Amino acid sequence: MLTVILSLLGYLLGSILFGELIAKLKGIDIRSVGSGNVGATNVGRALGKKYAVLVFLLDFLKGFLPASLGAAVFGISSFSFFLVALSPVLGHMFPLFAGFRGGKGVATAFGVLLAISKTAALLALLVWIASLLKWGYVSLSSMIASALAPFILLILGFPLWSVAASVVIAFLILYKHKPNLDRLLSGDEPKVKG
Repeated sequence: MLTVILSLLGYLLGSILFGELIAKLKGIDIRSVGSGNVGATNVGRALGKKYAVLVFLLDFLKGFLPASLGAAVFGISSFSFFLVALSPVLGHMFPLFAGFRGGKGVATAFGVLLAISKTAALLALLVWIASLLKWGYVSLSSMIASALAPFILLILGFPLWSVAASVVIAFLILYKHKPNLDRLLSGDEPKVKG
């Protein structure tokens, strides 16, 4: 029962789209700007870097807090942890409060990964930064770092259910990035401005 309650709370927290709310407070419909995404990158394009950082931190905490609680209550080697860790990412991607049309879940997933392992999160962040410096695409960097996160956890010897959570999250992130992948292949994906 506790697993269900914590998973539900994690999902509901994840369903709060801070990017959309903050943009709305500034008089902007974020879904009609840029890529139409509710995440930090698009908020940054519309409102500036400080708002991008704010949205990233809030979305990050949506993943970190429930996953940390799940780890404390159940341990990271349990199926219960797997469900609780997934819940905020699912909430962000498929939010109850926005017709199940959410964001891509990268910041929230990073919060979950940090709750599992500081070392794995740091390595994934370094992969993200290196990819961004090499190619200049936030979306590509996010896909690469997300795809490598399960392998990082596996190499570091983390339990099956924590690795499984990162595998499912990676697949979901790749799925949500399909429009970006299409634009990358066609050469239309915007790069980060220096």
